[in-house]
Amino acid sequence: MSQNLIQNTIAFVKEKLEGAEAGHDWFHIERVWKLSKKIADSETCNLQVVELAALLHDIADPKFHDGDETLALKISNELLQSQNVSADIIEQVLFIIKNISFKNREEAPEVLPIELQIVQDADRIDAIGAIGIARTFNYGGFKNNLMYHPDIQPALNMTKEEYKKSKGTTINHFYEKLLLLKDMMNTATGKKLAEERHDFMVEFLDQFSREWNVE
Repeated sequence: MSQNLIQNTIAFVKEKLEGAEAGHDWFHIERVWKLSKKIADSETCNLQVVELAALLHDIADPKFHDGDETLALKISNELLQSQNVSADIIEQVLFIIKNISFKNREEAPEVLPIELQIVQDADRIDAIGAIGIARTFNYGGFKNNLMYHPDIQPALNMTKEEYKKSKGTTINHFYEKLLLLKDMMNTATGKKLAEERHDFMVEFLDQFSREWNVE
């Protein structure tokens, strides 16, 4: 694999995401990239596809671009073509970017290529645990959402459109998405890494509840 290609992609992503919301910035990308490589160590896969997809998976997150789900594909395609990446590799990377997200899970193929399984696990692992808690409250503050409201119940089993338009509380997001991720992991390594982080979130929510209710 060309290290120049990876380094050029890193430089591109860093520049593109400068000033991004802190839960979806370069450091999120870097963690997902490192987690992807860690998971890939235990799998038979195309590591170039894994690394490129991990680096580009949030290059234009739709929630920061008026819901446009095509922009990330366009930007990634243009970058990879400019780096003379083969059409086959580009196709695989774009497939991962298109199908990785939680909200698109119902639209994704039933059988996922191992490269997508790896990057999806890495992205979901970064959404849980201590990092996940920090990212969730950072985004909630960014959107000026309520931290918690005892009269607003979590909205479970939302459709994709309902999920995109949801104005729920930050605490409800744990029940609507984050606590579900442990059981959605694809790989053995992903499942193992998710366990500890999931348990930490459960402990945090229990502590939050006790403090909220002044117990």
